[in-house]
Amino acid sequence: MTKSGLGGKYALIGMAESDVGIVPNKSPRELCVQVTLEAVRDAGLTLEEVDGLITCNAFAEPIMYHAEAVAEYLGWEPRHCVTVNTGGGTTFMAVNMAAAAIEAGMADSIVVAMADSLRSFMTREQAMAVQSSSGHPHYEQPYGPTVPAYYGLIARAHMHQFGTTEAQFAEAAVSCRAWASQHPKAQMRDVISVEDVLTSRAIADPLKVLDCSLVSDGGAAVVITRKDRASDAPHKPITLLGYGEGHAYEHISQATDLTTSAAVHSGRAAYAEAGLTADDISLLQLYDCFTPALLIQLEDLGFCAKGEGGDWLTSGISRPGGAKPLNTHGGMLSYCHPGNPGAMFGLTEAMTQMRGDAGARQLPDISTALCHAQGGIMSSHATLILGAED
Repeated sequence: MTKSGLGGKYALIGMAESDVGIVPNKSPRELCVQVTLEAVRDAGLTLEEVDGLITCNAFAEPIMYHAEAVAEYLGWEPRHCVTVNTGGGTTFMAVNMAAAAIEAGMADSIVVAMADSLRSFMTREQAMAVQSSSGHPHYEQPYGPTVPAYYGLIARAHMHQFGTTEAQFAEAAVSCRAWASQHPKAQMRDVISVEDVLTSRAIADPLKVLDCSLVSDGGAAVVITRKDRASDAPHKPITLLGYGEGHAYEHISQATDLTTSAAVHSGRAAYAEAGLTADDISLLQLYDCFTPALLIQLEDLGFCAKGEGGDWLTSGISRPGGAKPLNTHGGMLSYCHPGNPGAMFGLTEAMTQMRGDAGARQLPDISTALCHAQGGIMSSHATLILGAED
């Protein structure tokens, strides 16, 4: 369990998103450059006034020195420049690393920018190679599973231990699509039912295609600075109230429990630093790479008891009009999922809601948001709690 000690001292003052879904006219690096520039402008700054850049490498266009390559493209020489990669959890770990770098005097304002193009810049063969190479080379890869199979294993374990049903997993996809139907940029906007999920194409028992996240292009970026320097920003600053990490294993064959994740630890640390509980959270933005992953995170982060995630989702509490709105942009199941940058869009959506700029899907009185991401196969977790002041 990690507690950062940085809560309340730093704020997000700028953000940007590229087009998402199928974006064939820009490479991953071009998308990263685009959102970097737009986030800086959104913060009311120029590149000369920003002195840090943190990026994540792209599967579709790997670059040895990725952050330096993005800065070079811009003709920019930030004094703090680093590339990080902890899988899907990279987004919020990078935000915390940015705050830590500012705390250490390495920069005053930092852009965290990520982009990839899994849809347009990778062949099917390349994508399958990535999917099948993530397992342990001795204990997993020889048996041929891909990433969906590992999450199918997690789903079966939860079903066996708690009686969770395929229909309850499907509720996660239905909820996310209900929100995506209100978002004009979402990759998938047609409303779906539980029956639609259950009868969609089988992928890895018990998961169907609609239980699985999208394959997308896209990029997003945020700008972070000290809270005492954020008052001049053109938008309402969003405060970093709490952060925590949890790391359980590298490969799922080494997991001691398939139904409880290290989100328990990351959430506990974030709540402690923010001085809040799950009951205090207005908005949830969780990592929905597969429906069982989202359900387990709901339990591990304290929004319901262990084993009750299926009933929580079935109640409709997370859908439009519910008391605990979840993934109001549509999440990775319906908005977009360009790989490691996928959680960035949960963060930018939280900022959009907290600024009051969400249009038709705008929620009233969003004062706190919890953003959670995980890397690997439920391996490495990061929880970020945000606050918006009047």
